[in-house]
Amino acid sequence: MAQAAVAQPTLYEQLVALPETVVGEILAGRLIVSPRPTPRHLVCGSVLGGQLVDPFHRGARGPGGWWLLDEPELHLADDVVVPDMAGWRRSRMPTLPTRAWFCLAPDWVCEILSPSSEHTDRVIKRDLYGRAGVDWFWLIDPDRQSIEVLGRHDAAWATTCIVTGHTSHRLPPFDAIALDLGALWAG
Repeated sequence: MAQAAVAQPTLYEQLVALPETVVGEILAGRLIVSPRPTPRHLVCGSVLGGQLVDPFHRGARGPGGWWLLDEPELHLADDVVVPDMAGWRRSRMPTLPTRAWFCLAPDWVCEILSPSSEHTDRVIKRDLYGRAGVDWFWLIDPDRQSIEVLGRHDAAWATTCIVTGHTSHRLPPFDAIALDLGALWAG
């Protein structure tokens, strides 16, 4: 008598079943599991969000016109990715979807680097975001106290600027205000 085959869970079912102590993503057909971010990483993202939300998400003391979200689940072709932050111009996405993920590529993505994720963020995710049509990609390194801004030009990424230290800078696409970089670095 033949034995019945046991159905293996799909990659997405495996991703959903992961414990809350890790972050899972599906990249190039593989389930990638990373540890939760460190406190320095979390401070950096929280403070950046605090500087961007009022002027760009809410339109208070700034131009508005954006949806800015922490850790949205993006379904981009066959990849399921969770950037640290992402933003959509409301002119492209007037309302938020009702499901728990986004199929429309963001206009801006921010990844906060850590030793365990730097290669994935700098290489795999950068290429994925470029293919998906993301216009702006920020790589923030809390250890080096730097922000690298990449803009997509002619279907390829070009480094627009790299800023470091504790100064204020206007960074595209949010150059309507100056960001206080020193506030991002926990210390």
